Amino acid sequence: MRIKQFLVLPKLPERIKHLQELAHNLWYSWNPDLVRLFKGLDEELWNSTNQNPVEMLARLPQDELKKAAENQEFLAQLDQIYEKLQQYLKRKSWFQYKYEQHENQSIAYFSLEYGLDTGLPVYSGGLGVLSGDTLKAASDLGIPLVAVGLLYRYGYFRQVLSSEGWQQERYEENDWYHMPVQRVKDKNEKPLQITVELDGEVVHLQLWKVTVGRTPLYLLDANIPDNSPKVRDITSVLYGGDKEMRIRQEIVLGVGGVKALKALGISPATFHMNEGHSWFLTLERIQDLIDNHKLSFNDALQYIWATSIFTTHTPVPAGNEKFEPVLMQRYLEQAIVKLGISWEDFLKLGRVHPEDKSEAFTMTVSALKTSAFSNGVSKLHGEVARKMWSQIWPELPFEEVPIKAITNGVHLGTWISTELNELYGTYFGPRYIERPGAPEVWSKTQSVPDAELWRIHCRKREHLINFSRARLKAQLIRRGASLIETQRAEKILDPRILTIGFARRFSSYKRGNLIFADPERLSKILNNDRKPVQLIISGKAHPLDNPGKEIIKQLIGYSNEDRFRDRIIFLEDYDINVARVLIQGCDVWLNNPRRPQEASGTSGMKAAINGGLNLSILDGWWAEGFNGLNGFRIGNGEEVENVELQDKYDAEMLYNSLEREVVPLFYTLNEIGLPADWLLRMKNSIQTAGELFSAQRMMMNYADQFYVSAMGASARMSKDNFEPTRQISKWLDKMSRNWDKITIKNVEIPVSEAELFVGQKLPISIDVNLGEISPDDVRIELVSGRLNAQEEITRFVPIVLNQSAAKNTPQNGVYSFSGEVTLAESGRFGISARIIPKSDVLPHTIKPKLISWW
Repeated sequence: MRIKQFLVLPKLPERIKHLQELAHNLWYSWNPDLVRLFKGLDEELWNSTNQNPVEMLARLPQDELKKAAENQEFLAQLDQIYEKLQQYLKRKSWFQYKYEQHENQSIAYFSLEYGLDTGLPVYSGGLGVLSGDTLKAASDLGIPLVAVGLLYRYGYFRQVLSSEGWQQERYEENDWYHMPVQRVKDKNEKPLQITVELDGEVVHLQLWKVTVGRTPLYLLDANIPDNSPKVRDITSVLYGGDKEMRIRQEIVLGVGGVKALKALGISPATFHMNEGHSWFLTLERIQDLIDNHKLSFNDALQYIWATSIFTTHTPVPAGNEKFEPVLMQRYLEQAIVKLGISWEDFLKLGRVHPEDKSEAFTMTVSALKTSAFSNGVSKLHGEVARKMWSQIWPELPFEEVPIKAITNGVHLGTWISTELNELYGTYFGPRYIERPGAPEVWSKTQSVPDAELWRIHCRKREHLINFSRARLKAQLIRRGASLIETQRAEKILDPRILTIGFARRFSSYKRGNLIFADPERLSKILNNDRKPVQLIISGKAHPLDNPGKEIIKQLIGYSNEDRFRDRIIFLEDYDINVARVLIQGCDVWLNNPRRPQEASGTSGMKAAINGGLNLSILDGWWAEGFNGLNGFRIGNGEEVENVELQDKYDAEMLYNSLEREVVPLFYTLNEIGLPADWLLRMKNSIQTAGELFSAQRMMMNYADQFYVSAMGASARMSKDNFEPTRQISKWLDKMSRNWDKITIKNVEIPVSEAELFVGQKLPISIDVNLGEISPDDVRIELVSGRLNAQEEITRFVPIVLNQSAAKNTPQNGVYSFSGEVTLAESGRFGISARIIPKSDVLPHTIKPKLISWW
C-alpha cells in the first residue's frame, strides 16, 4: 500500500507566530518567564504533554490560539520574551571576550544521550543530563559548540512497577513531529541524508536539529523507509540490545556523526568525546584526512591526537565498553584496510598491553591513546582514572599520567527553582547567573534573610509532598489498588517534617538499600514522635540489571510495611521532571555509593544550589565539595576491600549521622521558630554549589584547559595543507626509531655535607648521550621530592635543565645540562632525572614509550 505523506502544522495567528520559534528552542527549559507564558495558555495541557510546548501548540484548539492573539497582556509578555531571546542569541559572551581569535572555529561534541528536558526523551540518566547541561552552558558562554547524537525512536524505557515491586519496562514511540526537533533539509528542500556502511549493508541516516539556545544539536536517525528493518532498529532504543547492537549504534554515532557535520558544511577544529561510545569518529576523521589531504595514517593520527578531547565517566574497569576482536573485525575490517594499517596494529590501539592478543578492544583505551586531552569528572575520579589506566604510560608515575580532572557541574538556570531564582536575583543582582562562579556574587548568599529563604524552601517541600501524593495515587490506580489505598495516598507524608530524597540509577554500587541495613533502627529514626523523618525514593535499574531490580523490589517491600507506610514512598518512572521537583523540595539529599565508584554525581549539586543539604559518602564531587559547614558526610572516606565490611561500616556511619547531626540540627529552632544553624548550612551549600559546581564553570575549565589549546594545535598543524602535521609525524617517527639509543650517563650532585637543610640549593649537572637526536628536540628534567615507604618520589614538579654554556660542544654525542634543586621540606629526599621529547607544535609530548629515566 502506498501512502502519500503530509506534514500538518498548527496554524498560529500572525500576531503570535513567534510562539513556534520559542517552542523549538530549548532555551525555554531554563527560562521561567517563557514557561509561565506557555502554562498560561493551558496549564493542564502543558503538564499532560510532558511540558513539551511544540505538542502543546499542536493540540491547543484554534479558538484558544485566537484568544491568545487578542489578549493584550499575553502579547506584551510574548513580545518581551521574544526580544529577550533575540538579545541572548546576539550578545557577545565570555568566550568571545576572552578568545576572540577562536570565535570562527568550532568544537564538535559527541554523546550517546542528551537530557535537555522532559519533552525530549533521548536520555537515560546522569550522563545524558550532564550532556544537556553542557550544551546549555556552552550557549550561555558563547562557546562555539556543535553537538551530535542519535535520535531514538523509543528512547529510554518508561518504568512501571508491579504490585510486588518488580520493575517492568514500557517503551513509548516518540512523535518527532510534535517535539522540539526539526528535520534538516538540503538546498533542494529535501531531507538531508548521509550513508554509513555496516556489515556490507548501506545505512541511510537522516538528520534532525535541536536548537539549544545558541548551540545546535544534530541527531542521526536510521528509522527511514530506505533502510531494512534491522537497520531501522539501530536508532530504536537507547542502551538496548546486545553487544552487536551497541557496536552498530556507536559506529553510526561516530562515523555517521563526522559525515553529518561534513554534509552540513561544518569543519570543527576539535572533537570532544563524552565517554568512549563515540570513539569510532576517530576512524572517519583519519579517513577524511587520507582521502582529501593525502596524509598517511600516521600523519593523520598525529593531527587527530592533537585535536581530540576525551572525558571518561567510568571509575571501574568492568564498566568501560569492550568489544571482542571477532565482532570488531566483522564491522570494521574493510574500513581499516582503507586506512592503510594492519588489523593487528589497529587492535593495539584499544589494548592496554598492545602485544596481548587475548585482550579485548576497550573504547576508553583507544580514546585515551588518540586524545591529547583527557579527563575524569572530579578530582577523586581523576586520581582513580590515572591509577586505573597508568599501564598505558608505564614509564610515568601515576600522578603524571595525562588524565586531568575537570569536575562536572550543573546548569544553574535549569535546576534552580523559579522562586529561589527570583530571590537570588533580588540579593545577587538580576544578571547574577551570567557571572558563573564569581565569589563576590555567591558570597552574598550570607546576606539573604533567613525567614525569606526558609519560607521559599518550605513552600517547595510542600509542593514536593503534593506532587508525590498525586503521583503515588496515579501509580496505585494503574495497579488496580483499592479505593482505601488510593484515598490514603492523598494524605501520605507530612509537608512539615524533615524530608530526605534518594533518587538515581539503581546499580549495586550505589547501594540504594544501604539505609535499610538495620530496619528497626531506621524505623526509630523515621517514627520519632518529636523529630520525625520521611524518605522519598525514585530511580530506575537497567533492563538487564536484575540485582538493581531486586533492590527496587526490596524497597517497595519495606515501604509497604506498617512501620514505614506513612514515612517512605517510591515514585515510579524517574525523569527530569521528577528530579527537578525532588531536588528543589528535599531538605536532605542522600547519596551512599561504594567509594570510589561514583565518578562525580551531579544530583547532589542540583540539590545544593537549591539549599538542600547533602548527606553523602566522600566520593565523586562531594569529596572536594564538602567543607564541614555545607552539609554532612558519611564516614571519612575509608575504603575497605571486603565489600560486606564496607557496607556494614558505612551503614553504621549513616545512622550515626542521622541520629547525632542531621535530625537534631533540623529540629533545633531559635527564638523566632527558625532552624538558624540549619539555614546557615543551607546558605553555605548554595554558596559552594554556585561558586564551584556550575556547568558554566565546568565549560570555562574545558575551554581554558582543552578547547583553546586544541584549536591552536588545529590551526598550526593544518597550515599549508597540513605540512606541519607531516613534519611532526616524521619527527616523531625519528624520535621513536632512535629513542632507545639515548641514555643518561652521569648525574653530578656535589654534596660535601653529611646533612642537608631545608631551603638549601643543590647545583646539579647531567651528561646525556642523545645519539641521533638533537638537544633541541628533548627536554631534560630533574625530578625531586620526598620519598615514600616504597622509596618513590612523591608530589614533585619537574625542573627543566639548560644546556651547559661551558660544554656546548658535544663529545661523541654526549651533551651536558645543568640546573639546581631547592630542598623544600625535611625528611627523606630523592633526586632523579629524565628525558622527554620537546615540541612547539604539539599540545604536549607525553607519549607512551617516549620517556627515559636515569
